[in-house]
Amino acid sequence: MNQTVVELLAGNADHAATFDSRFDDVQNAQFPDAVTVCCSDSRVLQDRMWSNDDPGHLFTCGNIGNRVVQRTDAGEVVSGDVLYPLAHTGTETAVVVGHTGCGAVTATYQDITDGLSEPPGIEHCIETLRPHLEPGVELLPDGLSDATAVNHLVEYNVDRQVEFLRGSDDIDDGVTLVGAVYDFQDVYGDTRGTVHVINVDGETDVETLRGEHEEIADRIDRCWEY
Repeated sequence: MNQTVVELLAGNADHAATFDSRFDDVQNAQFPDAVTVCCSDSRVLQDRMWSNDDPGHLFTCGNIGNRVVQRTDAGEVVSGDVLYPLAHTGTETAVVVGHTGCGAVTATYQDITDGLSEPPGIEHCIETLRPHLEPGVELLPDGLSDATAVNHLVEYNVDRQVEFLRGSDDIDDGVTLVGAVYDFQDVYGDTRGTVHVINVDGETDVETLRGEHEEIADRIDRCWEY
């Protein structure tokens, strides 16, 4: 057997030994407190970033570019994997988490500025992101390095995903919508792995957010206010 699979199964044995009794209350139903939409990048550990070890606490969705948008014949709609817990399990909090150095945002930026050729599956993801990022590319300040431009657009993308959720008739007005960025590249500070809140229910002004949410004021930050 492939050694990676052997190691994965060994890790799962440790997991099962630890978690066996933790499923008692959630074997037959789930009522997660939040749905998180993160990039599927291997460096972004969805549960561990919140120090979560509780089954049933978080409904985790992952895709490249932390997209909440799904394309259908009827147009763009909220992705079903994001919508499910909000519609069916009583979940009232959605957190969209981008991350520094995002490859999907990088590829979309390159596609917009220079053109890009990718296999159809990846191309579909880029094409889904592209119309939401194009206005942000136009707003970028002159003279930015590619890395800085991408991290600006990471924030812009999170804002657009939150905006899409806010504009959907499928999302109840009572759902709290939060946008954040996971930093492992020292963009916001020197504590790698920190989540920085950049958007709450569509509000993106840092000082306003800090005033409205004093209990997390030190966790609210942006690298780009456009």
